[in-house]
Amino acid sequence: MCRTRVMSNVNGPEQSGSRGNFAFVTINLPKLALESKGDLDEFFRLYDKYITVCHDYLLFRLKTIEEKRVYNFPFLMGQGVWLDSDKLKPTDKIKDVLKHASYSIGFCGLAECLVALTGKHHGQSDAAQELGLKIVKHLRERTDEYTKLETRNWTTFGTPAESTAGQFQRANRKKYGLIKGVTDRAYMTNSSHVPVYFPICAHDKIRIEAPYHALCNAGHIAYIEMDGDPTKNLSAFEAVVRAMHDADMGYFSINHPVDRDPVCGYTGIIQNECPHCHRKEITRGTFHIDRMK
Repeated sequence: MCRTRVMSNVNGPEQSGSRGNFAFVTINLPKLALESKGDLDEFFRLYDKYITVCHDYLLFRLKTIEEKRVYNFPFLMGQGVWLDSDKLKPTDKIKDVLKHASYSIGFCGLAECLVALTGKHHGQSDAAQELGLKIVKHLRERTDEYTKLETRNWTTFGTPAESTAGQFQRANRKKYGLIKGVTDRAYMTNSSHVPVYFPICAHDKIRIEAPYHALCNAGHIAYIEMDGDPTKNLSAFEAVVRAMHDADMGYFSINHPVDRDPVCGYTGIIQNECPHCHRKEITRGTFHIDRMK
């Protein structure tokens, strides 16, 4: 998974190698906001309910998997890839080594959740940002509590939910109808991102999203979309990278245009002439122009 972070370990050495995320589940935040009809007390009551459901589901899943034996996982366990698996015989159960895994509860659609609760998302309002941080911090507090009580690596996840974002959105729209800023797009916004369609400068987006990275100890990511060729303005590119670093973002990506000439196969930045074969675009659409990758 692109943004999974496995680091802290209450049962052994703190390292990312030879470990993994056992499983994660994702909470549909906009659904809870719509179901609570803007009542924050009811929202957090539902939130706690589904955090508990997620926790219990992962333990149920674990109860089944931990009874498997080393020979059921010949690469991870049989080849000693998983921490402490080299101490097991092929017929041993894997229960003891799964203590090194992380168990994650994630969330999707914070932006739409905030719109449903306050009328604005965290890119539009300081009050919405404050509430967004409160919502994610609450999940982190619950997973930290589970870690302390059970001596297991419970973590909070900014879910990488491209497909889930679409499935959740379709389900919400079917039940609650078309609601501007909440269910009116094909996908809800991933994890704690400011919506990609919202006009905002890169540095403001970084400032708003960075605090969520510290809360999401199972993984997080930020994206900045550049609308031109970054090689034409390297100082601006460097400034964005430094801003992300200085804001203490744990994982980030800068996207830029990638175009393709279907005739010669050249990929790169194309204006109205291919830099490789020098074919010119006479009719609109003869080049495959993609400005979002």
